[in-house]
Amino acid sequence: MNISTMIPELLSALPLTLAITFTALIAGFCLALIATTLRVRRVFLISHLADLYVSYARSVPVVLQLFVTFYGLPLFAAVFGFSDFFSANVAAMVGLSLYHGGYLSEVMRPAYLSVERGQHEAADSLGYSFRQKIFRIAGPQAVHIGLPGYGNSLIYLVHNVALVMYIGAADVMATAHLIMQRDYNQYQFETYLVLAVIYSLMCLIVWLVVRFFELRSSMRAPETANAGRVKNVLLPSV
Repeated sequence: MNISTMIPELLSALPLTLAITFTALIAGFCLALIATTLRVRRVFLISHLADLYVSYARSVPVVLQLFVTFYGLPLFAAVFGFSDFFSANVAAMVGLSLYHGGYLSEVMRPAYLSVERGQHEAADSLGYSFRQKIFRIAGPQAVHIGLPGYGNSLIYLVHNVALVMYIGAADVMATAHLIMQRDYNQYQFETYLVLAVIYSLMCLIVWLVVRFFELRSSMRAPETANAGRVKNVLLPSV
């Protein structure tokens, strides 16, 4: 087998890889928002559960989280009669979503807390609700501060998608191993080299998108580039 015939086979598994990535990206972002909100507002007992979830996502190896999801979700779902719904692909999406949400929460929370306390107090003194304070005052500054860390978390997510092959998901990495086994491991270097190019291109696209938003954020709020110290955001409202 040569590279010209190998690449189409690998690319045929790319849609599943992208589907797992985008599902984990979106679902993980929503989980991170919920976890960060609970951890910042300190709701009794619920905030401790959010802390426990983030600790689990950050301390347990990703491949082990995938195994826990793959073997644990059917047991949990059987109680509600949905045991046949879960497959390796679904377990991969759920497991990576939980991982990404917990990891991303530790990017969002420091970004929010890095906004100067006076900004929060000024918003409270003007009668802003928590939602208004987030969207008008703290949110834009926190986004600017947290974008580099968010970009890193996305790249880590792309890397960790390669682990879903261990629970049986037929992604690009699993397809590459099937190709090598079929050819009696004769083209290992060529196969891994093509894989490296594919993952490098995916990470490059992620970096370019995040970099674009970083530049836009810098133009819209240039003073937040240095630890979010914005003194005059509230002046027009006073």
